[in-house]
Amino acid sequence: MDVGLKRELEDKVRAGERLTREDGIALYESDDLAWLGGLAHEVRTRKNGDVVHFNVNRHLNMTNVCTASCAYCSFQRKPGEKDAYTMRIEEAVRLAKAMEGENLTELHIVNGLHPNLPWRYYPRSLSELKKALPDVSLKAFTATEIHHFETISGLSASEILDELIDAGLESLTGGGAEIFDWEIRQHIVDHRTHWEDWSRIHRLAHEKGLKTPCTMLYGHIEEPRHRVDHVLRLRELQDETGGFQVFIPLRYQHDFVDVKDGKVRNRLQARTQMATGAEALKTFAVSRLLFDNVPHVKVFWVMHGVQTAQLALQHGADDMDGSVVEYKITHDADNYGTPNKLTREDLLDLIRDAGFRPVERNTRYEIIREYDGPDAGRRESPQPMRV
Repeated sequence: MDVGLKRELEDKVRAGERLTREDGIALYESDDLAWLGGLAHEVRTRKNGDVVHFNVNRHLNMTNVCTASCAYCSFQRKPGEKDAYTMRIEEAVRLAKAMEGENLTELHIVNGLHPNLPWRYYPRSLSELKKALPDVSLKAFTATEIHHFETISGLSASEILDELIDAGLESLTGGGAEIFDWEIRQHIVDHRTHWEDWSRIHRLAHEKGLKTPCTMLYGHIEEPRHRVDHVLRLRELQDETGGFQVFIPLRYQHDFVDVKDGKVRNRLQARTQMATGAEALKTFAVSRLLFDNVPHVKVFWVMHGVQTAQLALQHGADDMDGSVVEYKITHDADNYGTPNKLTREDLLDLIRDAGFRPVERNTRYEIIREYDGPDAGRRESPQPMRV
């Protein structure tokens, strides 16, 4: 990158001036990862100090039956297919109740777009889960699922959200975003929920007082300009609603093995390579620099690996997704090498080892407990990158 442009971008960031589309593309073109990471770290430190947030959560996927066949997805199954499943509500409650230990604060629920389940299944499932786990926040359903509920119920998204909120919903999930630009989206997504409906549904959720996450699936057939476009669309919506709490870059995964039935469902992998660790860190850094109006950037360690997740904390991220015990969306296929579970103590050790102070939060980013950071008196104790 030209020295003058680098200085200009530094000055804009340090003055709190909003970066443009052209700035974002220029940042992706830079091969100076240390400079990018340092600049993003300045911003994350300005917003969140030396803190890394985490929560104690569990993932629950009540069905993997789905009408869509998205090109990147290995989770979905068709009705009658081997390994297709749909839980009875009582079964889902029993499984969730078994996850309750370790002071669980959040249940994260995402499902396939089931062609035959009635609409009432979904609010009833939330209601029963809330009865069983009254102190656990229910973060449930993507905008794609809400759009699907409109189709099967005949209700509007506003009416659907009202019913779900009455049943215990506290946040939507951020999924279904992938990449919004149609140039890419038409090749990777096999459902009807695109930017117009995704943004419409999150706008409605924000109007009703919900705070939601937003995501981006990167590292497949998109180019950096598509990532910049994706972030800027979300940034504009955030200007309007203020309802996004956190941005979560999700690294696209290959199907390394799918031994259950021998099928490779990921139709992209023959022509793609997963993003390298360096590309992941660049994506976190540029996203943090562009996303001036969202307070948090989360690294989902399941999709990045533990060590890359720790490094992401030095490149703009201030949140590590919690102590997931079972995550089917990628672990059904990828054999990537990430553990299925990190306990609270594991997360505390990882955050301190990266040089930060752990803070446990709930779904609304309210602080539950603050923990001691690394021991500054120990010579070998890690410390965060200086700013």
